[in-house]
Amino acid sequence: MHPSVPRPRALMALVALLAAGTGFGLLRPEPPAEELHMSGRTMGTTYSVKYRPAPDTPSLKAMQTEVDALLAEINHTMSTYEPESELSRFNHLRTTDWVPASASLRAVLNAALEIGTQSEGAFDITVGPLVNLWGFGPEVHPDRIPLETDIAAARTRSGLDKVSVSETPQAIRKHHPDVFLDLSGIAKGYGVDRVAELMSTHGIDHYMVEIGGEIRVHGHKKHETPWRIAIEKPLSGERSVQTMLSLSDIALATSGTYRNFFEIDGRRYSHTIDPTTGRPVDHHLTSVTVLAETSMRADAWATAFQVLGPERGMAIAERLNLPVLFVIERDGRFEERVCCGFQRYRKQELS
Repeated sequence: MHPSVPRPRALMALVALLAAGTGFGLLRPEPPAEELHMSGRTMGTTYSVKYRPAPDTPSLKAMQTEVDALLAEINHTMSTYEPESELSRFNHLRTTDWVPASASLRAVLNAALEIGTQSEGAFDITVGPLVNLWGFGPEVHPDRIPLETDIAAARTRSGLDKVSVSETPQAIRKHHPDVFLDLSGIAKGYGVDRVAELMSTHGIDHYMVEIGGEIRVHGHKKHETPWRIAIEKPLSGERSVQTMLSLSDIALATSGTYRNFFEIDGRRYSHTIDPTTGRPVDHHLTSVTVLAETSMRADAWATAFQVLGPERGMAIAERLNLPVLFVIERDGRFEERVCCGFQRYRKQELS
């Protein structure tokens, strides 16, 4: 039913209301809020947040202050590069007693241990000694291949059975005094989720949060279109797009072996360490993209699949119904494998 045309006197009144800044909703809905953008550095990488503010959302400057403070707190909890972080202090303790732990650290450890079990040990947060041994952790040294005796020794300090989490008491413990935990495969995703929760706390329904390539989106961009996320082609030394995704209300993480590695005698050694061998992964899976409800889970599973490789990884993805994209390189050519509904997130791009 269309509204009747106002009489001249009524029209004058309506114009007066509009001039006073009221009555706007009588003519058309509020235009969508402009997207605001903030960015900075955290966890040894960069972060980016885009969002459409709600009516009562604090200013951009105030929001960035809150985001920076939150990310600094998470980094101070989980960094292995910050000597005084909660995790670093735990790693350097030489005790198997229960140690009080924050809710954040316990939550991440519980998720890591669960995914570690589901991935048949491929995601292992106790792999820190091996990561350090190969030169990809905080203990920097020249690129070299470790001695087999050193690899074997580091493996004795690794294993999901070497750490426990308790809610009563609220604590964590090692089962070997030299256990060294490395949360680099899950902490950034957790940070994304915490920033997303902050957005929701302020009534923000439309946002995209990204830390070091781990992403979570909610709602839509300002023209009510899904968020467009590019997946990078796994090529060292250049940036190009493998595929584009259209996403809403979901999280995404990508892991690859093509950025962080070193070469000796023409052979590439990736930063992704297989806990069962103690050595960098050695298969043709160069990139994995995972979609999940939370960025923390997507982050951890992307690492796990990178360890598992294409065959074992795809079998577990199918069993758990996880949407994934595997990019496999053979003789310089790329092959894609997808699972469990991943394809529908890029159907607009392919149509």
